[in-house]
Order: sequence, then structure tokens, then C-alpha cells
Amino acid sequence: MTERTPVDLWFDPFCPFAWMTSRWLLEVEKVRPIEPRWHIMSLNILNEDKDVPESYREMIARAIGPVRVVAAVQDKYDSETVGRLYTELGTRLHNQGRLKELDSLRETVEEALEAAGLERAFADAMDSEEFDEILRASHDDGINRVGQEVGTPVIAVGDVAFFGPVVSPAPKGEEAAKLWDGVRLVAGIDGFFELKRSRTRPPIFD
Repeated sequence: MTERTPVDLWFDPFCPFAWMTSRWLLEVEKVRPIEPRWHIMSLNILNEDKDVPESYREMIARAIGPVRVVAAVQDKYDSETVGRLYTELGTRLHNQGRLKELDSLRETVEEALEAAGLERAFADAMDSEEFDEILRASHDDGINRVGQEVGTPVIAVGDVAFFGPVVSPAPKGEEAAKLWDGVRLVAGIDGFFELKRSRTRPPIFD
């Protein structure tokens, strides 16, 4: 059996482009010998000392609830379980458009927990600071690999870490593999830091 390469991804469930990247990584897993490993990070923590619009700050402040739930699950279970919960959360928040329904966020989280085979009681972490230290440690582990100037997602393969890639829609099949090979190539070049263009389309979900 071919040994699979661990690929660590840090995400905030509220970030639509992190969601797109995560779906791409699952496509890569089908055609390349990689093993995605899932970790929580937080847009709220990332922007706590930055000058951002007040409306955005209010949104990410509310977004801390699902992030705390993932941190609670990450504390108790393995990466596969975290990834399963992320899939259920992201499907509801992004594909089903429930990101805009913040008033029913707890219900969405509870549904995702149940669909992932987890206890709905994990949703209590939404309003608790119990797992904030674990959350911050996970966040710092990811962001410190790439620097404070970037956001979510962060991907790490061995000693190489990078932000992104930002894609829309998520490539599939051999297109996913081609992007993976290209990203690994440039990310592995010593001295390479950035390649970017402005986004011209919103996230396109399946």
C-alpha cells in the first residue's frame, strides 16, 4: 500500500473560501496519496487586533460559536471526526445558504453534530469559554507557520506551509490533482512567498 502524505488544514467554518479549499483537498485525496488532517482556527482571533469594518467584526464575533464547538470536538476526538463535523457544518452554512441565518445558528450546529454522529450537547460550547485556550493554541499552531498577514485556510505539508489555495469552484478529478502538484511545487521553492490575483467570482458551491 502506498504511504499517504499527511496534509494539515486549518479552517474557520464560517469562511466560504476555506470551505472551497477543503472540498478541493478531498478531491485531491481521491487521486493523490494524501491524508487530510483537520484543525480549527478562528477569524475572530485572527482579526482581534486588526482594523476591520465593524459589521465584519460583529459577524465573526457571532461566528466564534461554531468554532468553539469544533474546538471542543477536536479536544475529545480525532482529526477524522473533526473533518466529518466540518463537512456537516460547511454543507449547511455554505451549500444550503444558512450562513445568513445567524438567529438559528444553534439549530444548525446541533443538526450538524447529529449528522456527524456526535452529541448535540457539544453545542453548549458555543456560549462557553471552556475551550478557548485549546482553540487559540490550534489557531496559533496554524497561523504561526505562515504569518499574521494571511487568513484561513492554512495548509501544511511537512515543513512547508502556505495560505490557500483560494479557488472557485473547487476543482475535481485530474484538475484537482494538477492544482495540488502545482501548489506543492511552488510552495517548496525556497524564497517563494506569493502569487496572487484579484478574485472575480464568488464561491461556487456544488
